Amino acid sequence: MLYNYLLSLVRTLAPIIAGWLIVQVAVYLGIHLDGTVLVSLETSAFAAGYYVVFRWAELHVSARFGWLLGWAAPPQYQDGQRAPLG
Repeated sequence: MLYNYLLSLVRTLAPIIAGWLIVQVAVYLGIHLDGTVLVSLETSAFAAGYYVVFRWAELHVSARFGWLLGWAAPPQYQDGQRAPLG
């Protein structure tokens, strides 16, 4: 169970972290970033924080917090089974 929880966090945070790293490389290379880009970064950070808080609450406080993540229950991964594409 802990593995699925950590996996869900990684799968949510990984794209946000990758985006942040790409922005850092762009800044290092001297690419100008305006206020809109900074707002996007802040939005991503708040989205990640929101997910982590309510995913934790869903597991440790009440399953009802799952509704705040868009669905009442987290996906259940079966061995050898993949999520449908499209």
